[in-house]
Parts: sequence; C-alpha cells; structure tokens
Amino acid sequence: MLTLKALHIIFVASWFAGLFYLPRIFVNLAMVPEGSTAERERLLLMARKLYRFMAPLAVLALACGTWLWLGYGFGGGWLHAKLTLVLVLIGYHLYCGRLYRQFLAGDNRRSHVWFRWFNELPVLILFVVVFLVVLKPF
Repeated sequence: MLTLKALHIIFVASWFAGLFYLPRIFVNLAMVPEGSTAERERLLLMARKLYRFMAPLAVLALACGTWLWLGYGFGGGWLHAKLTLVLVLIGYHLYCGRLYRQFLAGDNRRSHVWFRWFNELPVLILFVVVFLVVLKPF
C-alpha cells in the first residue's frame, strides 16, 4: 500500500503541475497581439501537448486514490470535503479543455487578467486538500 500511496502522490503532483501551467499558457495566449500567428500557433501547440500529458496523469491519480480509498476503507467528513474538491478539480481540468478549444477556434472572450485569477484556483484547492489529508480536522 505504501507504493500505491507514493504513486498517488507522484501522479497528483504531476497533474497539478499541468493544472498550474496550462492557465499560464492561456494568459499568454490572451495577450498575443493581432496578426502574431506564429506566437499564437506555438502557444496553442504547447497547450495541446500539455493537456494531452495531463489527462492520463489525472486518470492515474484518480485510479490510485480510489484504490487507496477501497484498500484502507477510511472515511469521515474530511474525506467527503476532499472528494468534493477533487470533483471541482476534475471540472477545472475539463473546463481548461474547453478554454483550449475556444482559443483554437479563435473564440476567446476572456482577458489575460481573468486567466491570471483563474490560474489561482488549483493553488487554493491544493492548500485545502493537503491540510484536510494531513490534519483530518473532522
């Protein structure tokens, strides 16, 4: 079980790296001046590759987490709160895919400032989840 726990932490950390960086690419995409096709295409390529890299990591993190949950059988209010935040992260991940498709279609309606704020959500969730898992406050 310790190997599984280590794998879960590695996959979660790797998934979060993507969740932190993909919106930064969106910030840069939102700042690309009109007519700067090469820059836009390069950023879109980076976003596509990162999103495709993140998706299997998310699946592996969720699979290991589910296996740990079934193996340990623990529960409590802290776990319900954590699972709720995991669902929010899954939604965030999927929404990032939607935002990427909007950029690809040239249909972005958000400013770089909005994406800077959007980029902070997974950081806040990570803080809360780590404290929930370590402290198990309820």
